[in-house]
Amino acid sequence: MDNRFGEFISKKRRELGITQNRLAQSLNISFQAVSKWENGTAYPNIELLPKLAAALNTTVDALVGYSGAAADYDNRYRDEGYYWGLRPNVICYDIMKLLPPIKPYRILDIGCGEGKDAVFFAKCGYNVTALDISEIGLDKAKRLAEHNRVNVNFFKADIIDYRPDSEFDIIFSSGLLHFVPPRPRKELCDSFKSHTAAGGINALNVFVKKPFITRTPDKGRNEELRYPWVSGELFGYYHDWLFCDCREDVFDCNSGGKPHKHCMDTLIAQKP
Repeated sequence: MDNRFGEFISKKRRELGITQNRLAQSLNISFQAVSKWENGTAYPNIELLPKLAAALNTTVDALVGYSGAAADYDNRYRDEGYYWGLRPNVICYDIMKLLPPIKPYRILDIGCGEGKDAVFFAKCGYNVTALDISEIGLDKAKRLAEHNRVNVNFFKADIIDYRPDSEFDIIFSSGLLHFVPPRPRKELCDSFKSHTAAGGINALNVFVKKPFITRTPDKGRNEELRYPWVSGELFGYYHDWLFCDCREDVFDCNSGGKPHKHCMDTLIAQKP
């Protein structure tokens, strides 16, 4: 680890409004130790990392600059073909019905994977920014955009740490938010909402846990990093927006080679 570790601690601590002394007290250590971490002159003992991650509303992987999810998706995207295919997500068409590209609306695609949806939006005339944690996925997305002769602003980021820093007309994310632990979810959705223009929309879906659906482990897919949402949880974070679509679906899946089911909540909401 280099001083990116200390910079990350400082950044997360300041975002939460926590002083070095308060963080130190929660960990039962001296504030000088926290100062040394942030200055890059010392590192915490490894057994302290889970407590430090919890205090900063993050994960141990994020603390040390590694994401198991990134490795997982890099492996999925190594083949020449496109893991998710090239057909746009059906939500893309729902978005187009609500905000058709009569002007270059600004879209943020969070968790773009190999870029099929981002490129589709760009081909339709939207101004697209897209992010993902997988370098291999982003490389394939850039090639797909080049092949289709469109411009997309692709960049690498982890949803655990990323928050928008500019305004968008549309914020879209599909099949990603189950990597976000429960504690920071409201803050994340509030960030999406505050960086959406008036009249803009957020189109999101989340995997939901149900007592009648057995959660099937996906071998080699870092299941311990996934956190299904509670039914209706997503909808509650947008109670003050206009709901354009709000639904819960149970569907069959064969990922990992073993047939099973998932439940997913989908929300398309418009900012007043």
